[in-house]
Amino acid sequence: MNGARHPNPSPSLTPTPSPSPRPGPVIVVGSGPTGLLLAGDLAAAGIPVTLVEKRPRRISNLSRAFVLHARTLEHFDARGLSDEVEAVGRPLDRLRLFGRLTVDLADLPSRFRHLLVLPQYEVEKVLERRAVAAGVEFRHETETVGVRQQPAESGAEGAVTVEVRGPGGKTEALRAAYVVGADGMHSTVREAVGLPFPGRSAIRSVVLADVRLAEQPETLLSVNAVGDAFAFLAPFGDGYHRVIGWHRGRNVPDSEPLHLDEVKEITRLALGRDFGMHDARWLSRFHSDERQAPAYRVGRVFLAGDAAHVHTPAGGQGMNTGLQDAANLSWKLAAVLHGHAGPELLDTYQSERHPVGRSVLRSSGGIVRLAMAKHPWTLALRAALTAVLDHVGPLRRRATGHITGVGFRYPAPRGSHRLTGTRVPDVALAGGGRLYEALRGGRFVLVTPDAEEYGAASGREGRLTVAHWAGGRRTTVLVRPDGHVAWAADDADAARTRAALAAHVG
Repeated sequence: MNGARHPNPSPSLTPTPSPSPRPGPVIVVGSGPTGLLLAGDLAAAGIPVTLVEKRPRRISNLSRAFVLHARTLEHFDARGLSDEVEAVGRPLDRLRLFGRLTVDLADLPSRFRHLLVLPQYEVEKVLERRAVAAGVEFRHETETVGVRQQPAESGAEGAVTVEVRGPGGKTEALRAAYVVGADGMHSTVREAVGLPFPGRSAIRSVVLADVRLAEQPETLLSVNAVGDAFAFLAPFGDGYHRVIGWHRGRNVPDSEPLHLDEVKEITRLALGRDFGMHDARWLSRFHSDERQAPAYRVGRVFLAGDAAHVHTPAGGQGMNTGLQDAANLSWKLAAVLHGHAGPELLDTYQSERHPVGRSVLRSSGGIVRLAMAKHPWTLALRAALTAVLDHVGPLRRRATGHITGVGFRYPAPRGSHRLTGTRVPDVALAGGGRLYEALRGGRFVLVTPDAEEYGAASGREGRLTVAHWAGGRRTTVLVRPDGHVAWAADDADAARTRAALAAHVG
């Protein structure tokens, strides 16, 4: 049965009375940021993981993504990785768009009141080191050629077989309890389970170049749209800059040769100058699609990242949305495989992440359409929206929360506490600790008033941390490993708290 077709919107679950002594293995296909984070999380939780990747081991320096947003940095913080990426990235606390609109991140409700300019390959390096240390088995130069699911029969658990072709053309069948396709827009896993990928090409003949500059830009990120041209400029940190540009009048096939002069001309039109571009190490054209799979789960097979959704690069949300998919799915798979949760928990991956992917697809598409505005009425609309966002604080904060990921909440059962499903910021805890430090290790965190303990941690060692508010707050909150509220109560007692822990932590 396709679990995605019958999503359970409730994050609650029924505990399994007899935990499996040895969890079944998981196969992750694709070693981009999404696959690496997911595989590392599972391995750190004691799940045997094989990561299948058709590319060689060497990580390419030809990155597509360049930005980590605040919500992603919070997930890295919950894994003890935020200091490492912050050390190699460059923070940016404001961004100017369309010549007038300034996106100021200084008042974000997050420990990370900035975006981090960091090429994707640097993110992959950090995540790969973690995955290797956690014990992930890497199978590079191994192509996935088929996926078959076997239903549960005669009391035996179901399984998935992944057919792969390794170096030298040798074929092999790998068996797993679950498979996650994180293998990009042209996902073999998605095609193998028969899921369509509806959508369209939003913009064609986008030019891309990695160049050196004779003149340094005034800002860390430069982005603007003027008339028929759009351009984006960001540093790699190694002396090269990435340029992405588009011109309305140059709708040519991706195979059309690209020369640096064309990139320079588009940049001059959009940004006012070409900064003396020279020594291009990469030049190419591509088209930007807007697509989303109708389901992120078919039986024991899941999709994450670009295999599930692709967007225009506007807003820099693509890599971030994929990483947040992984953070949502990994703890759920670990809980089910260890026997701490029933399999219905996995249905909530669809009900929680599919709406987020749809929302990001719409917002990034809206940004690029504003950037492409040409007709008087669309230009007037862009000017009006810019003015409104610049002067109306609540709307600006909502838009900023959406782009950075901190504004998303997950659906909650009817009658739940108002906090259920919301993301929790990195609040201070009694004794000088922080919430996202307490989340490390894939733990739930029960935050209670004063010194209330309720015997909560008994039998849940290594899976639950009990902490207390640093101030006088009276609400009791159970925070999931991904930083969202599983349950909360303003007047909790021992019985209610224990019942909530049994339902959510197992």
